[in-house]
Amino acid sequence: MNKNQLNQITPKRIAIMGSTGSIGTQALDVIRENPTYFQAEVLVAHSNADLLIKQAIEFNPNAVVIGDESKYQFVKDTLFSYGIKVYAGTKSIEQIVEMETIDVVLAAIVGYAGLASTINAIKHKKIIALANKETLVVAGDIVTKLAYDNTVNLYPVDSEHSAIFQCLAGEFDNKIEKIYLTASGGPFRGKDREFLAQVTKAQALKHPNWVMGAKITIDSASLMNKGLEVIEAKWLFNLTSDQIDVIVHPQSIIHSIVQFTDGSMKAQMGLPDMKLPIQYAFTYPERILSKFPRFDFFNYPQLTFEKPDTETFTNLALAFKAMEKGGNMPCVLNAANEMVVQAFLEDKIGFLQMSDLIAQALDKMPMIQTPSLEDYIQCDKETRLLTTELIKK
Repeated sequence: MNKNQLNQITPKRIAIMGSTGSIGTQALDVIRENPTYFQAEVLVAHSNADLLIKQAIEFNPNAVVIGDESKYQFVKDTLFSYGIKVYAGTKSIEQIVEMETIDVVLAAIVGYAGLASTINAIKHKKIIALANKETLVVAGDIVTKLAYDNTVNLYPVDSEHSAIFQCLAGEFDNKIEKIYLTASGGPFRGKDREFLAQVTKAQALKHPNWVMGAKITIDSASLMNKGLEVIEAKWLFNLTSDQIDVIVHPQSIIHSIVQFTDGSMKAQMGLPDMKLPIQYAFTYPERILSKFPRFDFFNYPQLTFEKPDTETFTNLALAFKAMEKGGNMPCVLNAANEMVVQAFLEDKIGFLQMSDLIAQALDKMPMIQTPSLEDYIQCDKETRLLTTELIKK
């Protein structure tokens, strides 16, 4: 592309929901390296006011939102001379996506908290770069129908789902027989339950291949992250549970695989770097030049694969169970998991207790076969209350 062509490009204006988190900061790396193609239009953070301010000063967005209202005045006063609009509170996070100047919303708020803003962005016909898997886990039926009704594209940012999406380019009319989501196995691959009973928070936060936030790192260690990805894949690619499989691939080079009805398979490969799927979601269907490190086959003379140990790491089995039961059960799974992960990070429960408590929540919460959005919201609240009581016992 010559200089004149570059000058004619209108940068995509990105709203980064969760700009101070792992995905958000890497998205800003992508924007920083490609100012011709992207600009940060809106930055949203929950409570990390210092980093939000630093990001705002560098990227000069139209507006920022701080979820923690107690930090509103500090952020507003600090950014006053820069002419950046400042808002605060959960309602502002939900409403900011309505801005007409936003082209793409990167949904990267961790957990259930990201659901409301994503739904509102879809209603206002914004392209969604989806990094928040919990949105589809909790209310996949409602979110996908809403996207269809509003002709809104959901571009996956999770490395595994981006891999599937990339493998399907040019294959959208061809039937999928099966997809294989790869998992590194986390820091405790090959360990038994006796070992896991003694695991510390510090050990669980050391992922062998990926740099991520605390919640997703714990989920990866327990294999719940892969369970959530299985449910997300069901909704993204319109699959049944028997069309989704998980294989442990410790090197994290093959990010996922699609098998078609003729038996042929496509895999997407690359070094474990989230900036690539983020950039692809921003540029689809085009690819732009990047400075990302390149994969060298000779640095990885062996790529290995194993079956996941669902008897030791029961979270993956629980996720399949919740998906197969359907209704509000994935919502229960997600809410209970968010509560037990937080309890584990606060040293209130042990590593293995997380799975036990999630299983109890799934057994105790009443089944709703066809939930409304209000049902999902109520189910999330009630599951959190129930799990809190179970944690105290």
